[in-house]
Amino acid sequence: MGVDIREYELTSNLDGRRFQDVYVVNPATGERKLALRKAAHVMGASPDGTKFLYYDDGVFYAYDMESGKSIELTKQLPTTFWDTEDDHNQVKPPRQSYGWTKDSSAVLLSDGWDIWKVPVQGGKAENLTANGKKDKIRYKRPYRLDPEEKGIDLTAPVYVPVYGEWTKKGGIGVIEPGKPGIRMLLWDDAAFTQLIKAKKADTYLYTRETTQEYPNFYAADASLAHGRKITDANPQQNDFLWSNGVRLVDYSSTRGEKLQGALWLPAHYEAGKKYPMLVYIYEKLSQAANDYPQPGYNGFNIAHYTSNGYAVLEPDIVYKVNDPGMSAVACVVPAVKAAIATGIVDAQKVGIQGHSWGGYQTAFLVTQTDVFHAAVAGAPLTDMVSMYSLIYKNTGGANGAIFENDQGRFKGGYWDNMEAYIRNSPIYHAGNVHTPLMLLHNDKDGAVDQTQGIEYFNARVLRPLPDG
Repeated sequence: MGVDIREYELTSNLDGRRFQDVYVVNPATGERKLALRKAAHVMGASPDGTKFLYYDDGVFYAYDMESGKSIELTKQLPTTFWDTEDDHNQVKPPRQSYGWTKDSSAVLLSDGWDIWKVPVQGGKAENLTANGKKDKIRYKRPYRLDPEEKGIDLTAPVYVPVYGEWTKKGGIGVIEPGKPGIRMLLWDDAAFTQLIKAKKADTYLYTRETTQEYPNFYAADASLAHGRKITDANPQQNDFLWSNGVRLVDYSSTRGEKLQGALWLPAHYEAGKKYPMLVYIYEKLSQAANDYPQPGYNGFNIAHYTSNGYAVLEPDIVYKVNDPGMSAVACVVPAVKAAIATGIVDAQKVGIQGHSWGGYQTAFLVTQTDVFHAAVAGAPLTDMVSMYSLIYKNTGGANGAIFENDQGRFKGGYWDNMEAYIRNSPIYHAGNVHTPLMLLHNDKDGAVDQTQGIEYFNARVLRPLPDG
C-alpha cells in the first residue's frame, strides 16, 4: 500500500478534512495502481497482505489488492457502524475497527457496544459479544497479549476490556472459541486497565483500581479468578486524607439529553453535612468514576481538593453543532443543580475550573450563569472569530481545522456563520461576568494563543457593569 496526500494537504490544513489517494504498489517492479481516490478512512492491511480495510459513508469495505475490487461488508448488517454519539461536525464518522483475524478471513468491528466478526469473502457476520447494546455494556478493543501477534486469533481465548455505560463498572471478559457470547471474568465498581500474559506460562497480570485503591498488579491463571495482589505501590497514601468515594449523579440537559456526573466525596465525609464543591469540565468525564485520582503537580488535581474538604464534580457535556458554548450551559448548570440536590453540596460555595477547551467552556459559562462563586479558566479560547484565524503553533496548521472538523463544532468559517461564532464567544458577553474569574495563560502556549486571554481580560475591564 502507498498513499499520496499532496492534492489534499493544503485544504486539509484549512478545514481539517483529511483525504488520501491509495495505491497498490508492486515492491518488485515498482508498478502502482490507483485503488482509492480521495479516501478519508483507510485502515490496516490483512496479515496475509492481500487486502486492506476502509470505510466510506457509513459502510466498511475490504479492498482486494489482486483483483482490484472492493467488497462491501456492513451495509446489510442489523446494526450501525458509524458513531451516532459523535457530536463533531462530521458526517457518519466510523466506529473503531479492532483489526483483522489472524487468518485474514474476517475483520472485527465495533458498533459502539458489541464486537462483530465480519467475513470478507462471504459468510454470515457474527455478534461475538451478543449483549452489549441490550445491556448498555461497551466491549472495547481486545487486549494484545502477544506483542508479536499478526491479527487476532479466534481459535484461542480473546480477552476484552468491558465498561458499563451507566453503572461505570469495569471488567474483563473472554470470547472463547466455539462458544456464543462473552464470559465475564472480572466485573466490579473498579477499573481494570492492564492485562499482560507471561510468554511461556498461563500466568496473567492485571491492574485493578478504584477511587481509593491505587492500580496495583494482581497475578492469576487464565480464569483471572482469585487474583493475588503482588504490588503495594502507593503505601504513602495512608499518610494523607483521601476521598470517601464517588456518587453517580444522574441528570438531564436543558435539551433533554440523559447525562451523568461523577461526584467525588471529600475526606471524612459525613452524611447530612454540606461541603464546598469544585466543578471540573472537559467534554465527557463521568466515565472516570472508578479511576484512581492520582495526585500530581500539574493541572487539576482531584486528590488535592478532596483531601482539603471539597467535593469535586466531573459532569458530562454533549454538544450541538454551531453551539459549543451554549451546549456547555445546557449540560453543566443542570449537573450543578443535581449535585446540590443530593444534599452534599453547599450551593453558596461552588467553584469551577477548566483548561484549554474546558477553559473556554468555563470562560463562557460565567457569562451565562451566576451559579458559580469562583472560576479558573486555563488557556481559554475566548474569541472564536479571532481564534479561527490564528495558527496552531504546535503543528503550524491553521486553527480553522479545529473549528470546522474538531472540537469547535461549527459549520464553516465565521464569514459563513458569524452569528453562531459571536453567540458562543465569551468575549462578546464579557460584560455579563459577575463571578470572580482567574485567567491562566502563558506566551509559549502552542495551542491557544495567549492573546485570547488578554482579549477577554481587556474586554471585561473596558466594559464595566451598567451600575459602574
